[in-house]
Order: sequence, then structure tokens, then C-alpha cells
Amino acid sequence: MVAIFLSGMVSSSVSAEQSDITSPRCLLGKVVKSNSHCDYVVQLDTQNDVDSPPQTEDYGFGQFVAFESSRHWAVGIVYDSQLFNASFLNSGPRLTSAPDPIFTPDLIQDTCVLLNVALVGSLQVGEKGTTYGLHGIPRVVIPANTAVYRMDITAVHSFHRSADGSPQFAYYSHLLRSGGTFAAQLTQQVLSELIATELFSGAEQRALQVLRKELSWKSTMGAMR
Repeated sequence: MVAIFLSGMVSSSVSAEQSDITSPRCLLGKVVKSNSHCDYVVQLDTQNDVDSPPQTEDYGFGQFVAFESSRHWAVGIVYDSQLFNASFLNSGPRLTSAPDPIFTPDLIQDTCVLLNVALVGSLQVGEKGTTYGLHGIPRVVIPANTAVYRMDITAVHSFHRSADGSPQFAYYSHLLRSGGTFAAQLTQQVLSELIATELFSGAEQRALQVLRKELSWKSTMGAMR
């Protein structure tokens, strides 16, 4: 039964008409670079960029996100984060922090949060208007400055449904290879959250539990070596 979730790694592409399929959405930021075809870096919006910047809970470790502009591009999972501060170790001249009524330059705080996101598939819209997921490495290359949105639980559930409505978890091995240093912990967290939501039931739910226990055992034994 575990093979149900591990098979079917499908390369995915979505037409331009398939946008806005993860609404309602929370805008997190935009794509600023990529490390590989399925590893993208997203810069979070701040209060200098938008009126309502994302909250800390919106972009945590293991958060599912959607890449969208005039079309839907891909679905990814946050696997790492970085804090960027341009003034760190800057030995050049600095302005005093005390306010000066005569000289008040427009000083922009050049700090930001960068998210590393692993692509795990995309969303499709079926003939009857239902949304389902294609798991695997997307064929498309996501352009720079593409908007990135947090996916809510409804969109996450849709992503884990196949075209016929069956539960699926076919990006398991891909996530273990693409999840960076914390790939095992990330995959365990995704499994735990899917189990907790009870999207899967019966044999599928037990298969997820077996995968989680097996991964936990491998991680423990690997740490003991």
C-alpha cells in the first residue's frame, strides 16, 4: 500500500488560464533567484513594500506555498530560511541613530528574510472545475519577481488529491533529495501534518504512519552511527 504514495512522480505543467486556484491567499513575497530547477529563493515582503506584510506564522518551516502571477506556476515547500542584513560587519561610516531636526536623510533599513523553497509539483483544474495536484518536478521555469502565496489547508488538501479524487503523496523521495540539510525532518513534519488533518483514511492513513515511523527510525539510526 505504501507504493500507492511513492509511485507516479509526474512532471507537471499548467495552462495560463489556471490561476487564482489557491484563493483566499496570503502574499508572502517574490522570487529573487534560484539555486536549481526545483530550488527557489523567495524574498519576503516587508512593511516598506506592502501595507500588510506576512506574519511570522505564515512562512514557517514546512509551509506549502504557491507560485502565481497571471498563471499558476508551481507548488513548493519552505525548507530553510536566511536573515540578510547588509550592514552586518560593515566597517564604513555610519549615521547616528539620534534624530536631528536639521539633517534627516531617508535611511532605508536594508534587511530582509529569504526563504528557500523546494518545488514538489503543481495544481491543476479538472474538467468539472475541481482542483487536484500533480506531484513531481515541474517542467516550467519560474520567472524572477513571480509572486509567492501561502497555501491554506483547503489548497493543501487539493494538492494531495489526484485527478480521480484519490489521496496521493508521490513526492516523498523527491522531497528527501531536495529538502536540504533538514530534508528528513521536513518530510517527517509534512507526514505528521497530513496525518493530523485526517485527509487520508483507512489504508492510506496507515501507509502514511508507516512512512513516518520508517523515516524516524532511519534518522535515529543514522545519528547513532
